[in-house]
Amino acid sequence: MGDELVVRPMGRTGLPVTPVGIGLAALGRPAYITLGREEDLGDDRSVAAMRARTWAVLDAASAAGVRYVDVARSYGRAEEFLAGWLHERAIAPGSVTVGSKWGYAYVGGWRMGADRYEVKELSADRLRQQLDQTRALLGEHLSLYQIHSATVESGVLDDEDVLAELRELRAGGVSVGLSTTGPRQADTIDRAIEIGLFDTVQATWNLLERSAGSALARAHRSGLGVIVKEGVANGRLTSHAAPPALARAARERDVTPDALALAAVLAQPWAGVVLSGAASVDQFRSNLTATRVGWDTELDERLAVLTETPQTYWTTRSSLKWQ
Repeated sequence: MGDELVVRPMGRTGLPVTPVGIGLAALGRPAYITLGREEDLGDDRSVAAMRARTWAVLDAASAAGVRYVDVARSYGRAEEFLAGWLHERAIAPGSVTVGSKWGYAYVGGWRMGADRYEVKELSADRLRQQLDQTRALLGEHLSLYQIHSATVESGVLDDEDVLAELRELRAGGVSVGLSTTGPRQADTIDRAIEIGLFDTVQATWNLLERSAGSALARAHRSGLGVIVKEGVANGRLTSHAAPPALARAARERDVTPDALALAAVLAQPWAGVVLSGAASVDQFRSNLTATRVGWDTELDERLAVLTETPQTYWTTRSSLKWQ
């Protein structure tokens, strides 16, 4: 591991993490909703090609000192790719903090243009099934297991069977958390704080969707580790589609739009880890420059014009095509 990133504990878990982590959603399956994948990945989306890309990004992240990696059962072969890399590089359990998620199953069959890519089921049976699958691949490397895309509407936070399973998992030494989605993220986060079981929350926050900020601050004060996903809004805040105000501000500072967007996340006092969802080593290195980009009140006020209503943001996100 390098010394570029400062290692710090993630909330009350005490798990070692760095301000930037790696998320493998874009690398574990051939199709995803990130903009610009045709340019970023080209035509070769074979298992071998995607595994090689994943390992290259993980190698670059390791060299930079990254200590947190995020996967999920629904990210195609992401757990498998990560497990292979951990074994091949002889990474000792605990040297890298690994978080995974349960609740969605990948059903895309490693195809572009599949009729359906994911199926969601937040039941205790699904938790038990997917935990077994995750442990079979990641074994002692698994540090954190999260509900994937919990919402207040789903009822999963009131499901006593699920909560009992999570309590047992936590008692066995694996931290438990949840990721959130949709326009009512703040309500979901507040409910998770109230329950008192969860160690972490992973939520969407970016220059377009800021609505969960106050709830994430409350979670942080309550001792939860905060992981931020979609910091570049599935490519909408990168050079592929950056709004003019962001592109202009980035040019003035001689940085890329993605770096400036991620710098906005890193500037939040409650942000423990922001995930880079890079699909290439070059993208990761561009994302990583966010740690050296200054963020100030003037920038924040200037780019506040980008903020969308939660309903607009999540409607737009749901319309993104798998590519």
